[in-house]
Order: sequence, then structure tokens, then C-alpha cells
Amino acid sequence: MQFGWQQKIARAVSPMLAIGAAALVLFVTLSPAHAETDIFPRVMPEEISALREQAALGATATPLEPGQQKLTPALLANYIERQQQLRSVEVTLGGPQPALTDDLLMSYISRGSLAGSNTALSAIASFTAPVQRSAPSVSADLLSDYISNGYQPTAKRVEYANKERECLAQAIYHEARGETATGQRAVANVIVNRARSSKFPGSLCGVIYQNADKGRYRCQFTFACDGRDDTPGERRAWARSMDLANKIYAEFALGEEIGVVPGSTLYYHTTAVHPSWANTFARVAVVDSHIFYAP
Repeated sequence: MQFGWQQKIARAVSPMLAIGAAALVLFVTLSPAHAETDIFPRVMPEEISALREQAALGATATPLEPGQQKLTPALLANYIERQQQLRSVEVTLGGPQPALTDDLLMSYISRGSLAGSNTALSAIASFTAPVQRSAPSVSADLLSDYISNGYQPTAKRVEYANKERECLAQAIYHEARGETATGQRAVANVIVNRARSSKFPGSLCGVIYQNADKGRYRCQFTFACDGRDDTPGERRAWARSMDLANKIYAEFALGEEIGVVPGSTLYYHTTAVHPSWANTFARVAVVDSHIFYAP
């Protein structure tokens, strides 16, 4: 061929040109516009380092084993103080930032091109946009108010919940252990409705044992003030009552509707009796051997 020698020369020169081009690109990319440009301090300020090294319980407190530390008002107050100290420190500690010049902008762009996750637009935006500080969802005042008014240790809350479930299980067992599951839920539904009504105590135990200290048969539920031993004698029936009480209490605590009878249902009696007060209320349901009423 008449162009054979030209092709041979091109093949020999091409690798050299490719290597030279790659070296030129690498040199331009890695060369910073101004090596002395530095926006943030390289070493973490001693003030921040010392504060971050403090233990969560305080600078001199000895941490306990995991799971042994109890949530106390003193611990919450310590947490609030420490968070306020951390948020009061200026992170950059560099004072006023320099103006955005062409050289400084090119330095941002050249640095970002190495990581591959930054662009000229993001460099400009990150430099010029003001720092956005979202308002904390939990403030020091809110935590302090919780400590003084509503704080209870976890063990105390667990003890209260267990007592509520036991009271409900006692009512289900003594009032409706011979009923179907729906009939038992209906009785429990009335107890929950009363606890949510302003006309009765606000707890399940308060509803069930209301006026039990007034004397025999002066309370709302006969078993609570008939003078008899309330210890369950039927193991299987008691186990079913406990299981149902756990489920009903969870629905009550979460604010869910029990759904067997309307939320306005506050009274019931068995079909074997007809009390005088039944004529003053509206009958809303009959479930198994109980008739339910609403004001």
C-alpha cells in the first residue's frame, strides 16, 4: 500500500500522545489555584475537644454499667446543660469569612472536581447560603416542665400498667367469665368508656373499685365490695381474662376504640334482673347475658 509507512508512524506516535495528554490533565487537575487558601481550621479547637470528651453524666462522674443508669431529674438537667454548652460553641472559630473572589471560587471548584460530588454551583451555594438552624423539638424549658410535673421513673410506670391490667382482668373474670369472647370484651368496653368519661375516675382500677370503701354493695361492680375473696378459682378462665385484659389495656392506652359497644355506653346489667335505673337510659346492645345502656 502507498500509505503503509504513514500508518506505521501514526501507530508509533499515538501511545506517546495519549500518555502526554493524560499527564497534562492530571497535572492541571491536581494543581490547586492557591495552595495557601484554607477556609476551616485543620485542627479541632481545644474548647470543643475538651467538651466532647466529657462523660455524658458530667466531667467527674463515673459511668455505670449499661442498663444500670436510671433516668432521674438530675441526669436530665445535666443533659440539658451539656447540650447548651455544645450549642454555644462557634464551630469554625475563624471569625468573619473572606469575600468570594474568583481565585477562591476556582479553588472550591478544583477541590470539588477531585471528589466528583461537588460542582461550581454547589460550591457557590454552600459558601453563600446562610446556615440553616432548625428549632429544637425538645427545649430545656419543655424538659424542665416534664421533670417537675409529669416525670415518673420507668419502674413506676410499669408498676402502674401492671396494676391496671390486673384490675381489668379481675372485672372480666368476675363479671363475665362465662360469656363468649365478645361478651367479655363488651363488659371491658364499658369499663374503658367510663375511664374516658369525665363522670367517672380516669383509671381502670378507679372505675372498677369506685366506692368500694363505702361498704358492702355500695360500689359499682358487685364483686368489688361483696366481702368475698376475689382470688380467681378457675385457672383457665383466669388465664383467658388476663390475656384479654392485656389486649384491652393496650387499646385503651393507645386511645383506640374497643368497638363492641358504642363509646357512650356506660351501664349494663344481666338479663336475670331489671333494675329501676334501666328505664332512664337508652338500650344500645344485648350481648350474651348482658344488656347495655347509654345515657
